[in-house]
Amino acid sequence: MSVHDTLPRTTTTPHPPTWMLRGLRPLSRWLLRRRYDVQVHGAELVPAAGPVVFAANHVGVIDGPLLAVFAPRPVHALTKIEMFAGRMGGFLRHSGQIPLDRDATDPRAVKLAVRVLRDGGAVGIFPEGHRGSGELERFHRGAAYLALVTGAPIVPVTMIGTREPGGHTGSIPLRGRRLELVFAAPYSLDPTPWPRRRDDVEQASLELRERMLHDLREALAATGRSLPGPLPAGEQLPDPSGGVTGTTT
Repeated sequence: MSVHDTLPRTTTTPHPPTWMLRGLRPLSRWLLRRRYDVQVHGAELVPAAGPVVFAANHVGVIDGPLLAVFAPRPVHALTKIEMFAGRMGGFLRHSGQIPLDRDATDPRAVKLAVRVLRDGGAVGIFPEGHRGSGELERFHRGAAYLALVTGAPIVPVTMIGTREPGGHTGSIPLRGRRLELVFAAPYSLDPTPWPRRRDDVEQASLELRERMLHDLREALAATGRSLPGPLPAGEQLPDPSGGVTGTTT
């Protein structure tokens, strides 16, 4: 029996394209480093093979591209479906990114992500659900769910410098700014067989959030950096339904 036959079944789910994702990364890194001082920390902590979920905080519009380009492994990132329009949408699809409807349950996005992980690939996800302070105040269940389904370890990622303090939701950093991606040690959850109860996923999400908050504080201390704070008044994005919150320690 193939692993793809287990629930949720991914036998007929096609693997997202990989040729542009793999082929354009070296050129993309070169281009981004011509504009920014990009620093990557902890790359050696990322498993070199096998499934992995990259779970990152989300502060700026360029977080997704940076993760896809500078992660130690090619990443199929869950990306809001609104981005998949026009030429940009075609580029995202051909580069293997996964469209996600953040306002409703999206079985297709889940199955595509599970397919990648069952094939030994890497998936990227931003548990906050939208750009903001990056302090993990609202934390959605997708990362924990994928880990419970597939047994993939979760690698927390802290994005630093991708939005200026007080910067607008769609702003990008000024040329020459230092952008930092800090990868932490993998965090593993025991796979949970079908059916996975909502309480199981919620508890795993709370535990993951606490782990990521710890890693975020460690990353900020190690780099001597800070997060940009909340978006300006009136630019707070609607929060996708669901998510868990906890007490920050």
